[in-house]
Amino acid sequence: MNQTRTAYLTAARSAVALIAEPVVARRWAEPSALDGLRVGGLAAHLGAQILRVPTVLDLPVPPGEPLDLLTHFGRVPWIHAGPDAEANVAVRRIGATAAEAGPDALLAQVTATLDEVAPAVADAPADRVVAVPPGGWGLTLDDYLVTRLLEIAVHSDDLAVSVGIDPPELPAEVIDPVLGLLTRLAVRRHGQPAVLRALSRAERAPADITAI
Repeated sequence: MNQTRTAYLTAARSAVALIAEPVVARRWAEPSALDGLRVGGLAAHLGAQILRVPTVLDLPVPPGEPLDLLTHFGRVPWIHAGPDAEANVAVRRIGATAAEAGPDALLAQVTATLDEVAPAVADAPADRVVAVPPGGWGLTLDDYLVTRLLEIAVHSDDLAVSVGIDPPELPAEVIDPVLGLLTRLAVRRHGQPAVLRALSRAERAPADITAI
């Protein structure tokens, strides 16, 4: 099993542990740090980064060459979209619906799914390509898992802040590809000088270099 797949399984276990925190269940119905999403809906969205993987693995492999990550992120409808954009409204709606079953049901589901998906991820061929819904284009499995690393890292922080606990300290093999991807996306959005200055020159740092 390569480093990306190991990193994904590590991140997924961290997400399950965060969802299992008692304070998450206690504050399930309270507003989260994200507008329009309660803690339960946010926890469900975090859990979806595990629950979606078996579905993606079962989809037919799309024809043609897989996209690279920057091209993929250039196509996804939610990137740079406002909170009221349909793609983001749908994320909140799906999370809220999934949260209706309650914290115990979500925890049981993500735990069982992670047990199921771990060997499938580990044993998949090195060149495995998967279809990415809803667009249906292809990514290599490893690149798809990097997108899940990003989602898990960002939404673990969101969920921890929402319930007043420290975010998980993710190991380097998890956070390094996330930061690398965010840097590349930030450079594409803001330009190389802006990102370089934000990271190295406080006196010339721009106000915003958010990547997504």
